[in-house]
Formats: sequence, C-alpha cells, structure tokens
Amino acid sequence: MRRRMVMSMLVGATLLASAILGTGTAVAHTGARAVAPAADAPAEFGTDWHDPVTAAPPVDRPHTKSCQVTLAETQFRDFTPYRGAYTPPRGCGDRWSKVVLRLDGKVKGRQYDRLGYLHVGGVEILRTSTPEPSPDGIEWHVEKDVTRYSDTFRSPRDVEMLIGNVVDDTYTGVIDVKATLTFYTGRPETPAPDRVLTLADTPDGTTLTTPRNSERVVAEVYATGSGGGCEEFWYLTVADPASYSCKADHGPYREVQIKVDGRLAGIAAPFPNVWTGGWSNPFLWYVVPAPGAFDVRPVEYDLTPFAGLLNDGRPHRVEVSVVGVPAGQSGWSVPVNVLVWQDAHRARVTGGLTEDTATDIANSSTYTPGPENRVDTRAGHRLTVSGYLDTSHGRVTTTVTRTLANTSAHRWTEGENTDGLDATWTDDETVAVRGQGPERSTHTRRTYTMNGTTTLGTDDRLRTVLTLGDRAAVVERRDGRRTAWSRLDDTYTGDAAYTVNVPRDQRHAVGTSHERYRVHGSAGCYDRELTTAQGALTEDRSRC
Repeated sequence: MRRRMVMSMLVGATLLASAILGTGTAVAHTGARAVAPAADAPAEFGTDWHDPVTAAPPVDRPHTKSCQVTLAETQFRDFTPYRGAYTPPRGCGDRWSKVVLRLDGKVKGRQYDRLGYLHVGGVEILRTSTPEPSPDGIEWHVEKDVTRYSDTFRSPRDVEMLIGNVVDDTYTGVIDVKATLTFYTGRPETPAPDRVLTLADTPDGTTLTTPRNSERVVAEVYATGSGGGCEEFWYLTVADPASYSCKADHGPYREVQIKVDGRLAGIAAPFPNVWTGGWSNPFLWYVVPAPGAFDVRPVEYDLTPFAGLLNDGRPHRVEVSVVGVPAGQSGWSVPVNVLVWQDAHRARVTGGLTEDTATDIANSSTYTPGPENRVDTRAGHRLTVSGYLDTSHGRVTTTVTRTLANTSAHRWTEGENTDGLDATWTDDETVAVRGQGPERSTHTRRTYTMNGTTTLGTDDRLRTVLTLGDRAAVVERRDGRRTAWSRLDDTYTGDAAYTVNVPRDQRHAVGTSHERYRVHGSAGCYDRELTTAQGALTEDRSRC
C-alpha cells in the first residue's frame, strides 16, 4: 500500500477548470537563459537547480520586419481563467511569413505540475504543462510556430488562458506567465490555411460548417489524459481480475477517434505524455522534462475525403472520443481546431466519399498472476477513407490509410512497491492524392516507447529508472519517386531516487537525466544532447 500512497501524493495535480501525432508545425524550446554547463554536479539536490531546458530546436525566425503583441500577462493562483482581448499588430500587414508564440513563466516555492491552455478566438494555439519549482524559484519559456493559425490573428479576438492551480499554506507556488506573438512580414514557406474553425455547440452535440469551396480539411485534436486520476497514467491501467490500483474495462489500449455524422473519419494513437510529477518522481524532470511536456502536440486527421460531404453548406456533427476509457470516467480533454484550405477559383467544390472501411479493433490483454503480476497487451486498428473533389484544377481523389498498434508488458509486485512497464505504440499513416499531375503521397510512421520501473524499498527509498522515445519517419513521393524525407528521434533517459515520508531537506535526492534530440533528412540536420546530475546541467552538446 505504500507504493499507492506515494503515487497519489506525487503524481501532480494536473487539473483543468474546463473539459479538455500527427505532428504539427510546432517545435518547443524551453529554458530561461543560456547557461554554461556546470563542471561539477552537487552530491544531491539542494534548494535550487538549473532552469528547465529541452534539447528540441528553437523556432527558426526570418530576418524580416517583425511586430510583437502581448496576449496575456498574469498570475495563476486558482482555477480562474485569464480573459483579455487580442488586436492584430500594426505595421506588419495581415500576411506573415511566420508567427511565433512565446510563453515565459516563473514560479518558486512548492507546487505540483499543472496543465494549461491558451485560446485566441476560441482556437487552441497552445496546450502546456508546467515544471515543478525549486524553493528558490525557476524560470522557463516555450516557443511554438503558430503560423498555421494566421487566419485567426487577422481580426480582433477574445483571449482566454488558464493554468489551473492551487495555492495554500503547503503549495505556495504562484505561476507567473507572459504570452506574446511575434509576426514576421513576408510569405510563408508553406501556405497557411485559409480558415481556422472551431466546433459549434448545439443541442445535438458539436457541429462543423465548412466553406463550400473547401479542398483540403485537417482536424487537430489536443488530446491529453489528465486530471490527476488514472487516465493520466492510462498506459498502466489493467482489467479485472488483475489486482492493480488503476482499472479499465479493457486494459490500457487507448485510441483517439473522430467521427463525421456518425461515420468513423480518423483514428490515432495518443502520445503517452508524462508530466513533471509523473512516475512518482519529480526529480526526474526538474531540469529536462519529458518530450512534449511543455508543448503538447495535437493529433492530426486529414479529413479531405469527407470534404465533398462537408461542402454542402450545412452543419455536420463532429465527435471526438477516446476508446478504452471506462464508462463515466473523466480525465481526457479533446479540444478541436479545423484547418481549411479553399479553392481560390471556384465558389463551390463538390465531391463524395467513396470508401470508409475499418477493421475491428483487436485488443487482447492477458493477466498472469504471481509474485510478479504481469499483463501483456496486444492491440491495433486499421482505417481507410477515400473521397474525391471536383476542383477548379480537375478531379482530385484523396485516400488516407492509418494503422495503429500497441504492445506492452506491465509488471508489478504486491502493494505495487515495484511497478514497471515496457510499451510501444505505432501510428502509421499514408495520405495519397491523385488527380491532374503526378500522384503525390506522404507516409508518416510515428513510434512512441516507454520503458521504466519504479521501486519503493523497505528503507522508504523510491527509485525510478525510465526511458522515453518519440520517433517519426516521413517520406514524400511523387509518382513513386522520393522527393523529401526526414527522421526524428527524441529520446529521454532518467534515473532518480529519494527518501519518502520525510521532510524535504531529508530526502537526500539524487538523479541524472539525459535527452538527445535528433532530426535529419533532405532539409538538413539538427542534433543536440543534454545531460544533468542532481539538478546541474553537466553537458550541452550540438553535433550537426
């Protein structure tokens, strides 16, 4: 039972006040300042440590005229959202080569990790979590390329931001943030969507009405398992009769689905986010967070095969759900943005859906009891959707094929004093476009891995050893010939231990962490490596 108590105390109260890879264009970079790595690390954690930093690349910024707008500057002490107003920048026009969001934050004292969002005109432009502070205080920042939301930024909008927080005599950390947008003049490398839409709430659910000349439609869903309960650790849940503290009717398999008028339109594997109190051990994350923790990537779905149906000018019911969540259990947020590219030479584009075929979900979760209990999970799903549009440049057919797979082995002992997981998720997607000109296709294979164990010894010493992987391989082809490619490998490893059930100054915490972020391909190379020990940054190496 001691292990369960530790989990409930230290996982972090990641609550939201409102109901909340496809990889996007976003790349986050954190760290309040450039600091030279420490030559020597302390023997154990003290009352201060290096500000949070990740190995991910900063957002490239053009060398053109820029204008900056402040979206929010506020403090979060409770679950009251910040509400303000956005006005477009003056002096930089209304078409931009790039728009960069920057969030600066600082906090000191004691506080859990917290989840938050930033909305402009109802469009979610950032979902984030926070680092846990040192008693002396930390600062961090996040950068994100938000050029894809340019349509939203062209007119005055309401702004809403929330990082739900609790401040009392024990949890003293007030979260102080400032969010800005910087606009760079010029033409974007890739055309931004013509429209950015959100779903409308109706008595029948959420609906979407697209322009009648839409020729490409992409939905993005910021899907996060959160709330401090078991769905924050959905990958560890087990089904009866296994004796484990987090239960789910069919085990740990989760799948984010989107439906249009009741028809399955997209499937995706959720990213296994780990927040900065995760795996019972905040000492893993004080300097280097888990991949994506400060800039949550949305899941993306190419809904272009459904554009012929959506283009009739009527509202259509759009539903997002997470397969595998026990009935009536909360813990997932799935806000949706819809990005639309329009036919500039035709007021109405017609078409139809020609295929919508899915296999049954395969989901086997086998429990083997013993001194070390074990649950082995094998699950997967496949969907193909295809549709055509009669555009100003001819008939264009888009076919999307997506295959998901999950394998995991979960082992734990009596009382969960030893608790381990070895899991892999793959999300394999091909989008093929046929019409006038060469056939084009983009194949993206995303792979997420998690391999770790937390152990609580008889001496109340808790140790967590964990490796996380975020990988993606993308290949673009024209008439079967490769024209562009890239490979991403973001790997985190950590090993941290401390004594539980004692005052903070008696924990004698130690911990090392390492992140290497590599991306290379036809566009070039980036390779950065960070190493920490006891809160000190001991290595910061770039290779490309």
